[in-house]
Amino acid sequence: MGRIRPENVMGLLDILLGHAGEKSIDKLAEDFAPLLAPGETLQRAFGLVRDLIVFTDRRMILVNKQGVTGSKVEYLSVPYRSIVMFSVETAGHFDLESELRVWVSGQAAPISRTLGRDSGVQEILALLAQHAPR
Repeated sequence: MGRIRPENVMGLLDILLGHAGEKSIDKLAEDFAPLLAPGETLQRAFGLVRDLIVFTDRRMILVNKQGVTGSKVEYLSVPYRSIVMFSVETAGHFDLESELRVWVSGQAAPISRTLGRDSGVQEILALLAQHAPR
């Protein structure tokens, strides 16, 4: 038997606490097909065990599954052109979470989502920067 490595323990702990990383676009394509405009394509998805942040070529979709069974689902569509700014408060050395905030034109308060340590924070920031209006 091999030795248990700290990164494996943290990875397991993240999964148990709902902190998952990137999700497979292929597995999500069928579920998101009714939500996409003609010609719109999924690019990448990140999230927790139940909630997701999905990036298409046109917008960011925040998926919030509610209730014990997760059968009630809220889809928040944020077109890239409406994103004014975004920020992330990264997890400290012993913290397991980061906070993503996205400000949308016409709204004073930002949209906030808590992300796990291994939930793709750097990739999410890169995608937002890539799609931010110029």
